Formats: sequence, structure tokens, C-alpha cells
Amino acid sequence: MARLFGTDGVRGLANRDLTAELAVDLAVAAAHVLAERGEFSGHRPRAVIGRDPRVSGEFLSAAVAAGLASAGVDVLSVDVLPTPAVAFLTASSGADLGVVVSASHNAMPDNGIKFFARGGHKLDDAVEEAIEARLGESWERPTGSDVGRLVRAEGLAAEYVSHVVGAVREFTGVDAPLAGVTMVVDAAHGAASVVGPEALRAAGAVVIVINAEPDGVNINEGVGSTHLGPLQAAVLEHGADMGVAFDGDADRCLAVDATGAIVDGDRIMGLLAIAMQRAGTLYRDTLVATVMSNLGLHHAMRAAGIEIVETAVGDRYVLEAMRENGYVLGGEQSGHVILSKYATTGDGVLTALMLGARVAADGSLHEQCAAIATLPQVLVNVPGVDRSRVHTDAALASAVADSRAALGDSGRVLLRPSGTEPLVRVMVEAATQDDAQRHADALAAVVKERLAF
Repeated sequence: MARLFGTDGVRGLANRDLTAELAVDLAVAAAHVLAERGEFSGHRPRAVIGRDPRVSGEFLSAAVAAGLASAGVDVLSVDVLPTPAVAFLTASSGADLGVVVSASHNAMPDNGIKFFARGGHKLDDAVEEAIEARLGESWERPTGSDVGRLVRAEGLAAEYVSHVVGAVREFTGVDAPLAGVTMVVDAAHGAASVVGPEALRAAGAVVIVINAEPDGVNINEGVGSTHLGPLQAAVLEHGADMGVAFDGDADRCLAVDATGAIVDGDRIMGLLAIAMQRAGTLYRDTLVATVMSNLGLHHAMRAAGIEIVETAVGDRYVLEAMRENGYVLGGEQSGHVILSKYATTGDGVLTALMLGARVAADGSLHEQCAAIATLPQVLVNVPGVDRSRVHTDAALASAVADSRAALGDSGRVLLRPSGTEPLVRVMVEAATQDDAQRHADALAAVVKERLAF
């Protein structure tokens, strides 16, 4: 049976794949697993629950709260807040567990449930597997005063805003670190529709807000970090210095410079790495990125004397590498940027603040990005193949080696089996678009021929 937990919690079509019954069961199982691990020993357990604005989050968060309370866990509901805010509040409140009901950048009909352990860190794979194994088991239910209590939180959004604004002030040493920057913010009709603009204004920016009117069904609909056209148009219309776009739960941020050009996660990470190296705060002069980060980022970091540690795709793997080795900056091309001194997960609002501070201090975002070239990248998905043989077929390995030799240091080849489908992803970067496309198409043909069922 396929694993229920993916790289970012449990996700699926709300009320079809992800039901209220499953949400209750997940919450109960999580409470039992954490209790048996000793996480609740010596005190009455407590959880923080938040969600994004999609309509299904109302019944799913209620189901999660009911499951936890029925298992004897007190529940603090913070209602609609970004994922990183829930992670922060889990840590700051001393809660034993954090839960976010969100499908992040997915379309509105989907939803998801992700858990944070004490301290605001994502659960380890082993804990998630244990939760899956306990779903639907019979158990002795607490009664009377031993059942959990549900409390609606007040004022915690302001605590999160104060935290992220304080972080950028500490980093820059300036009380208004975004002063003089005019910024358009696309909130994706999502969880940061209020706190995102509030934080940026509190840091001194002039903020023009678009797509910040969530109604339960319009989240991510043609807007936000997955649809940057509206942000590009608004930046040009208002003559802004830059624009930022969040996704539905605001754990990621992408940007647009004053010319309307897109600034992806690679460039954001690169600019922050250079600034942190200059400030002496980039631990071991190292940035953590996934194998999907563009070769242009590698070249720019090498020129700046910054090492890149690569991980598998997924912000959880970036986080694991950071926590194991003490690294302070990492992320993904998609805009998940993790600044571990201030956050335990990707934080779009904090990323926007830090990037805005770079514009305030160093000038044009467009000119800063010129130091981090982006090589043409082509991604070809090859369906209907045996993904298990992608790294063992000799003829395919030979074809990959030939392409790598031809591209040399000016290009890169990556073959990745899908984690959920009979699919292999062929990614090629090269000095020119034509070269990248030619090598990608040739390798895709070999994959189709050699790995056919």
C-alpha cells in the first residue's frame, strides 16, 4: 500500500481522499505515538492548530481538534495563519504538537494535514510511519476531566509578526530595514493575506497589496507564487521596486524585480547567502540546496567562495541536512527558503522581509540578480516506464555519461524517478536552450526505450 504521508504531510482531495474521519484518526494516532515516545510525560499535553483559508479547512481542522481532544490533548486554535507561523507558535508556546491544515500551493479542492513536533520541527519519517501504523486501532478513551479542552487563541498573529520583523531588524541592525522600498505583495488569497502585509509595513516598506481577499474558494486561483503574471503586471503598473508572491500557506516566496523579471528561489537564496557571508553569519560559508537548483547558482556561489551542499528534492531533506550539520541557510528553487536562526521551516513572509532588506541596503534587485545567472533548464517527464531501473540500466547510464561529458562544466544532467507514478523526470541544463532541449529529448528517448515495461 502506498505511504499515506508524502514529503509535506498527508494531502489529497478534501472530503474524498482526505476525509473528516481520516483527520480524526490521524490526530488520535499522532497523540498515541507521541505519548508512547514520552513527549507528554509529566504534564498535560497541548497542541496548536492552524489552517489556510480554503473552505474544507473549516471541517478538517475541527476534525483534527476533535481527535486530539478525544485523546486527552488540549488544543489551542489559531485559526487562519501561515504554516511557518504555526511552527513558530508551537515552539514559542511550548506546545507538544503543531498541526497545519493546508494544501499549500495546490488548487482549492485539495487539502492536507501536516504535523510539527515540539519546537516546531517537522516529524521524522519514522514517527510518521508509526502514526500510519496506528490508524484505526482500538483504544481506551479518556473520560471526564481527562479529555482535552479546546481554546481559541487571541493575539498570537501579532506575536508572529513581531517575531519576523524582529528577525530582520536583528539581522540588519536597522529599526526600519525596508525603509524606502516600495513593494507589491501578492498574498494568493491565502493564509498570509493579513500578516504578510502587516509585517512588511512594520519593517518600513511601502506596501501595495493584491489578491488578499480570501473567501474560502479563491486560494491560489491564478494568483500567488504559482501564477506570477498578476504580480509582474502590478509591479510595472505601480513602478514598484519589487514584488513578492506567497503561496496558499505562505511557506514559500518568489519575487519580481522592478523590470518584471522573475526572481526564483535559487536567486533569493544566492543573494541572502552572499549577504550573510558578508555579515559573517553564514555558517561554514555553506548554503544547502536540492539537486534541482540551477547550475547558475552553483557557479555564482563558487565565485563568492560559498559551498553548496545538495540534498534530495523536498524542503524536509534540506531541513534535515541543516539540522544535522548546523547550517543556517537553505531552500529550494520553488521558493522554500529556510533561515534556521529564525524559523524551523520555510517562511515566505520572513523571506520577503530579508529580500526587501537587501534592496533597501544594496539597491536594485535586478542589478543584484545579475551576479547569479540562470542557465537554460529543460525538464521532460517520461511516463509509462519502470522507474525502479533508472539507476541500474547500463545503456541509459552510458547515454547519461555521454551527455555529461559533452556538456562539461557548462551543463548538468539529472534523472529522477517519480515517487508516486511510473514516471522518470529528465532534467538538463546547458549554456543554451537548444543544447538543453537536444540533450533532454535524446535522453528521454533512451529512457522510453530502455525502461519500457
